[in-house]
Amino acid sequence: MNTYTVSFFGHRCIENALEIERRLEQLIQTLLRNKEYVECLVGRDGEFDQLVSSAIRRCKREYRSDNSAHIWVQPYLTAEFRDNEESFRDYYDEIEVCEAAAGSHYKNAHQTRNRAMVDRSDLVVFCIQRESGGAWQTMKYAKKQGVLHINIAKEDLE
Repeated sequence: MNTYTVSFFGHRCIENALEIERRLEQLIQTLLRNKEYVECLVGRDGEFDQLVSSAIRRCKREYRSDNSAHIWVQPYLTAEFRDNEESFRDYYDEIEVCEAAAGSHYKNAHQTRNRAMVDRSDLVVFCIQRESGGAWQTMKYAKKQGVLHINIAKEDLE
């Protein structure tokens, strides 16, 4: 089976959430329609991540659910996860802990996790509305690595 891996990164707080969510749904439906199997790698660190997860779940429910996985990639195990593991496992198809991030200093763990996600991706979807923060740093990394990427906040996806 040909797996197409997509990672998603964006700011913790975003503007125009409804438009961003519409664009995400359009993109995810296109991927589900055109790819044999789609791995969607997500974090759980802010507003954009929640929009992405909601859009993935909605597209799987309303469009197609047999050719994709919604995967939460954690930088390390947290008390929140341990305390709510059953509900998290019900929400995501898979949950991973990034080994490289888990072994790094906690201040670097998110960026290490983000880079590992970029490195395994065929496409990276960003929602960058300002040139600062971890998502912006991750977009600079993806560009440097030559990974196919789009900024859903700026690009016309029609």
